[in-house]
Amino acid sequence: MIDGALLVFAAFLLDLLLGDPRRFPHPVRGMGWLAAKLESIFRLSPLPLRISGIAVALLLVGISGAAAWLMIAAASALHPYAGTFVSVLILWSCFATRDLERHALAVLTPLLNGDLVEARRKVSWMVGRDTEGLDTEGVVLAAAESVAENTVDGVTAPMFYALLFGPVGAVVFKAASTLDSSFGYKNDRYREFGWASARFDDLLNYLPARLTVLAVALGAMAGKMRVFDIFKAVNKGAGLHESPNAGFPEAAFAGALGVRFGGARSYSGVVKHAPMLGVEEEKCSPDTLRSAVGLMKRTAWFFIGGGLAFSVAVDLLIVT
Repeated sequence: MIDGALLVFAAFLLDLLLGDPRRFPHPVRGMGWLAAKLESIFRLSPLPLRISGIAVALLLVGISGAAAWLMIAAASALHPYAGTFVSVLILWSCFATRDLERHALAVLTPLLNGDLVEARRKVSWMVGRDTEGLDTEGVVLAAAESVAENTVDGVTAPMFYALLFGPVGAVVFKAASTLDSSFGYKNDRYREFGWASARFDDLLNYLPARLTVLAVALGAMAGKMRVFDIFKAVNKGAGLHESPNAGFPEAAFAGALGVRFGGARSYSGVVKHAPMLGVEEEKCSPDTLRSAVGLMKRTAWFFIGGGLAFSVAVDLLIVT
């Protein structure tokens, strides 16, 4: 098991240093393209929308996982090292630590330069809410909340499935995440068609979201942040979130940062109210966003470190 964990660690280091690989087509973009094609096909079928959505979800996950397995198998047939190389490339493409940092820093830079208009534009790439009316504090909170949520989606959850099931496991998770991003909306168009996509993503994120709270606590401890407030915030507010999973990392980050996420936000002009997450509320500044990025990176390190330690322990138990 430790051999597989070392591949995951190597891919994590590549992601941390270089970000998403730019020299070859990104698997997630391919998944998004395939999801759209499958939707257009199954929208024309006589099947009920929920059944069509289930079929699309199964096909996308199956095709994505099979493609990853075949690529590794074909490379391994040429040479074992080729299989290892392809495995690391696939895993590398599943992690988003560096890209998440880049997006957040792209918001931070104009904030530090006093360019609120540009900061609003950059944060609109990270969140779905309307950003035109956000003040500096609103921009910081929106970006920090996105960093918190995507710490699971883009970092710890793909790590979790990569550590357990290798590159194929990570790809299957990314396929589920793509399905949710494409179809997991509670509107008239996708309420039925996207039902399976949303449920599958919720299921796969259940354990990683909760384990991430522990990694956030360790990361906060290393950064001399509010460790006890993490557990207070999670206990108080995580279950109030609309998502069964997103509330856990968001509440954990809010507690560590000493801020509160949630409240009124506008989506295409429609104001919605999200539950307040966090136990204390201090005035935000650009440094708050910098702290969120640092916490995300430390969380990733502790999560992968825990995975490596677990792999070593399992191997020792097998040997003895």
